[in-house]
Amino acid sequence: MKQIDIPVLIVGGGGCGLTTSLFLSRQGVRSLLVERHPAPGRLPKARYISQRSMELMRQNGVDGEVYSRSMPLENISHIRWCTSLAGDGDLDRRTFFRIESFGGGSLTHYARDSPCESTLYPQVRMEPLLRELADAQVEAEVLYNHQVLSFEQDEDGVTAIVENRADHEMTRVRARYLVGADGGKTVGPAVGATMSGQTGLAHMVTVYFRADLSAYWDDDYAMTTWFVNPEGGSWASGVLGQLGPRRFGRHSEEWMFHFSFRPDDPSRFEEASLLPRMRELLKIPELSPEIIAIGHWSVEGVLVDRYRFGRVLLAGDAAHRHPPTTGLGLNSAIQDAHNLAWKLAAVVKDQAHDSLLDSYEAERRPVAAANIQWALMTFQNHQLTDAGIGLVRGNAELSQANFRRFFANDAEGRTRRARLEQIMQVQRMEWQAHDIELGYHYELGAVVPDGTPTPERDPLGQTYVPTTRPGHRLPHAWVERDGKRLSTLDLVHPGRFTLLVGRPDTGWAQAASALVARDGLLLDVVEVSDTAAVRDTDRAWRNLREVSADGAILVRPDQHVAWRARGAQAQPEAVLQSVFARLLRRAPRTGATPPGTLARDRVALPA
Repeated sequence: MKQIDIPVLIVGGGGCGLTTSLFLSRQGVRSLLVERHPAPGRLPKARYISQRSMELMRQNGVDGEVYSRSMPLENISHIRWCTSLAGDGDLDRRTFFRIESFGGGSLTHYARDSPCESTLYPQVRMEPLLRELADAQVEAEVLYNHQVLSFEQDEDGVTAIVENRADHEMTRVRARYLVGADGGKTVGPAVGATMSGQTGLAHMVTVYFRADLSAYWDDDYAMTTWFVNPEGGSWASGVLGQLGPRRFGRHSEEWMFHFSFRPDDPSRFEEASLLPRMRELLKIPELSPEIIAIGHWSVEGVLVDRYRFGRVLLAGDAAHRHPPTTGLGLNSAIQDAHNLAWKLAAVVKDQAHDSLLDSYEAERRPVAAANIQWALMTFQNHQLTDAGIGLVRGNAELSQANFRRFFANDAEGRTRRARLEQIMQVQRMEWQAHDIELGYHYELGAVVPDGTPTPERDPLGQTYVPTTRPGHRLPHAWVERDGKRLSTLDLVHPGRFTLLVGRPDTGWAQAASALVARDGLLLDVVEVSDTAAVRDTDRAWRNLREVSADGAILVRPDQHVAWRARGAQAQPEAVLQSVFARLLRRAPRTGATPPGTLARDRVALPA
């Protein structure tokens, strides 16, 4: 039997597994990815790629590849609610409401807070691109149509038996760590992981199809159209989204149509009825699409009890699953991969102790729990939208009367429209969740707190407040180097810590150089000031850094602040040595246990 020895074995070739492979490669860590299917999936799945996820793509040099293929921001700049796409009745082709989304339109604060725009790139195309990018890396091997038949772990690593499903050839894989990114299908159950939360909220059907809808689609800037008609609510009546891939707006070549069933409705699997239902809901009786694929999925909000089981770590859908509202699922998975990759790299390169990996769960699980609750809340908000429009479920006659009152050019119509506008202030929680996307942070884990309180966050999830407080994402500000404009985020390279200073003569830079020379730390020192090589040309960074010019900010490889000093200190080298001992779980030269080390969960390994 052939044997492969590899630092990291990744099980699952979806968005999470592929980005884990890519991010590890960018840090010089070899990995083997095993995916049981012969090719990436055939359904659009997730579409929305947030600013934060695009920042991670930018850091790893692949943002241009995504942007060149994805949908421009202007074409996803708002969401709308309509009665139907076509038809000639008095209530057909009417628009109840439009709401700006994802940084489009007047939401200019999105551009202020990040060097990246949000974009739309369906997973059905994102995964093949990620596979191509990951497979091209020297450090990565990507095997589709392979499956892990079994694995066992000991104190030093994991041994897995992998089968080539085409010829049934077996390979023994010996890895230091295994990342379960398989959606919770095999790895999680094998190590005893349990999911808990809300399940069976709705049964969704997605029809992925090609069609020319240019005669009916009259809004080139709407990412998604929610239909609300007297026969159903905003889910049951259908949700239509454009997918490109080469043209956008009304000339989009591909589309996806979601609609929901009750979990116990036996008709949910009668696929022959789907096209007639689409024709009826869209009011296009002559619609003859080319159906590419049909998918069934359940709406749920669940979280795994633990992220780490010895040498096995769970990520993406294997650790958490969300309702689709707010688009947090794939984005959370990409951010899991980013958080985990630098820690695996540090451990594999002997930069850090194995217990650093405990901080992965300590950091990412609370974020996932918050995202699940947010997605559940925004999913439930659609009931408010239906009520504000005047939909009365089960009473088509009354609903039609309410719709006519809504569109009437009289005092009652104006009042109903004003009421819906107020209700949509709540609905903005789904489409303008700027702080949810950028403001997530880590209170416990690989951070050294400085005693400052957690900034109060916007309860509606919209207003993001940048801060350099440890655990938070490094704020974005434009700076200049060699005449080229850069983001402060661009100063942080994958796999390396970055110490940002404001002056060269405070001792921080010299202390960092001494630690690099003595301990081999992967650490860059960058001075940002009016006169340094990296120039704070418009003083935007000075207004965001929250430390004096004599201070320092230590940024982790994942662009989150690890520690900061508000000003100069008497023994900067000793301070930095203590900080790194705590962050990397490395004992100081005295041999004492580093302060703040997380207690590792001891688990019984399978025989």
